[in-house]
Amino acid sequence: MSDGACYDIVIVGAGPVGLCLAASLRGAPLRIALVDRLDEATLADPAYDGREIALTLKSVATLRNLGLWERLPGEQVAPLHGARVHNGTSLSCLDLHPPPPAAAAQIGYLVSNHSLRRAAHEAARANTEVSWFAPRRVTQVTCSTQAARVALENGPALEAKLVVAADSRFSETRRALGIAARMRDFGRTMLTCRMTHELEHRCIAQEWFGHHQTLALLPLNGRCSSVILTLPHAEITRLQQLPADGFERELEVRSALRLGRMRLNSERFAYPLVGVYASRFVAERFAAIGDAAVGMHPVTAHGFNFGLASQATLAQLLRQAQHSGRDVADATLLRRYEQAHRRTTLPLYLATNAIARLYTDDSPPARLARGALLHLAHRIPPIGSALSRWLIREGASAAGTSASVSRA
Repeated sequence: MSDGACYDIVIVGAGPVGLCLAASLRGAPLRIALVDRLDEATLADPAYDGREIALTLKSVATLRNLGLWERLPGEQVAPLHGARVHNGTSLSCLDLHPPPPAAAAQIGYLVSNHSLRRAAHEAARANTEVSWFAPRRVTQVTCSTQAARVALENGPALEAKLVVAADSRFSETRRALGIAARMRDFGRTMLTCRMTHELEHRCIAQEWFGHHQTLALLPLNGRCSSVILTLPHAEITRLQQLPADGFERELEVRSALRLGRMRLNSERFAYPLVGVYASRFVAERFAAIGDAAVGMHPVTAHGFNFGLASQATLAQLLRQAQHSGRDVADATLLRRYEQAHRRTTLPLYLATNAIARLYTDDSPPARLARGALLHLAHRIPPIGSALSRWLIREGASAAGTSASVSRA
């Protein structure tokens, strides 16, 4: 053993997924170290970052079980009743809604990311077995048959039975262990902000795939929506630098005034669009969760649902190992986690990338193909209904994976 502090689990990354894992293991009991570069004051009260998280109903159930849901401010939680996908100026569109008999029900909720992170921090804080190392930067990660070791800059070396990476899709922890990842850079940047508007959104998300742009309006409470605009980076930079009134007029033109006049209601944020799928989710005394395992393109809005599912699946297996007296880094246990999460995520990851490629390709054949797809879905309802059921089911199944794992 080293001369550093010893734990059962070291979680690297105190984003919402890493925090949810710490909350999920409350009462296990397992000694946990949680490491993050940000200081605790920032983790406890994160600033608004422009991102709204789409949650399936099963994800909401998971958050309720963790004690997170009731910690969310009501004004930061908005119901989502459906989605409508448009292709340019075509009158054909694809309506995504719950299949019968629940067609009138909602398909999920939209929650502000900073509120979700704050609630997750509060829930993780309720686990008294967690020791916090923040702000701390990880300088080295090594795993062997005997133990895992995490070296910290200006801090102690942490020794543990298991290291869990929850430190973003560009995970340095995953990279330190030599685990490759399949990355797809879509060559686009996403601008996001909140805007108020003249017309009612009726709790329906709108997404337009036009020439050279993708624009989504996600319904928040009141006559307010989260704008997500995807363009080449230079165009996004130009839009960020426009005065507010110039930005508002341009967004009205880009949205064809579908929600009427618009007013900027927040800062404007920009994020590069890169999809990530790790070649392995586990190694000796190591597991990756959240974006460190699977980083989704936002077009199908399942990224956080997959992250939440990954920590729930791993947490349930860790609890089983603890209860039966097994090593929490048992290779069989980690393989069960990897297999379950790969089954859950790979089909929709590949489908999402295919959709993103099709709807960001401005070549004439691609325009023709996506127009034909939406036309078929519009003219032949069973096609649209089947796609709705598949997208909703795949996202919802992510949050329910842990239940099937526990029966395996």
